[in-house]
Amino acid sequence: MNWPVRIPADVEQDDRIVGGFTARQVAILGGTAALLYGVYLTAGERIGLLVFAAGALPVAVVGLLLAIGRRDGVPLDRYLLAALRHLVSPKALVSSTEEAPAAPRWVAARSGARSAPLRLPARGVIADGLIDLGPDGVAAVAEVSTVSFALRTPEEQDALVATFGRWLNSLSGPAQILLRAQRMDLAPTINQLVASADALAHPALTVAAHEHAAFLADLSARHDLLRRQVLLVVREPSGGGQDAAAARTLRRVEEATRLLSACGVTVRLLTAEATRAVLASCFDPAAPPLPVGQLAESGEVITRGEHR
Repeated sequence: MNWPVRIPADVEQDDRIVGGFTARQVAILGGTAALLYGVYLTAGERIGLLVFAAGALPVAVVGLLLAIGRRDGVPLDRYLLAALRHLVSPKALVSSTEEAPAAPRWVAARSGARSAPLRLPARGVIADGLIDLGPDGVAAVAEVSTVSFALRTPEEQDALVATFGRWLNSLSGPAQILLRAQRMDLAPTINQLVASADALAHPALTVAAHEHAAFLADLSARHDLLRRQVLLVVREPSGGGQDAAAARTLRRVEEATRLLSACGVTVRLLTAEATRAVLASCFDPAAPPLPVGQLAESGEVITRGEHR
């Protein structure tokens, strides 16, 4: 007989093994209890039960908080471990594989500060706009258009969900859907509108163009304009070499383009310059988007006013 099984919404949550606790929580609680029991066997008779209980209570509370506490969705023990790792790790990171030279004496550096190489997952952008991840393989970034789901009929919504489900079922490797909010710079649009206004066929169109340019300039001055960008990132491991991984990555993007086109979604693989701009904007998401085509290549000499 087939029995129904309730599947949790978070399919990646840890399994509950004892009394609703996970293996990690059981280990923390059991370790805390074993520590307190060992201390009691060693010194409990000499210090008295009340004194031992007063000293054991804070330890038990800390163990309980580490076992069941969470911060921003992260278990408290892992959160504290990450904080400790951050405290002991070098803060001065340099983008060089060689050992950084010591700072001069006249530099007022903090005592004990040391530098270390900055290790990023992306090694660079290769042909076709693919990202070289070194031992982690190759990744591709594609820009995806959107559809209005709420304005569709129930039958159309079911068709969209079914099409999206077919694409999810076809995934053979890691994939990520990234939603980004970017600042919009209307200056190029305003300048182009003003420059072409005088060439319009009728004076009324020229006046309307200048009024629209003034409206856009006022709108840009009074509000922080944002646009939403949807990116699809697929990754393939480096098995069989980088060329084979790149071919598999491109094939997966083509499959996503073909399957998602059935629901009116356009998938466009980013060029090498656009991919570099996306990676550069990740370091400062609040900054205006970098102009595509004006990014310096690796090893290229940067002169004033040419690159950003």
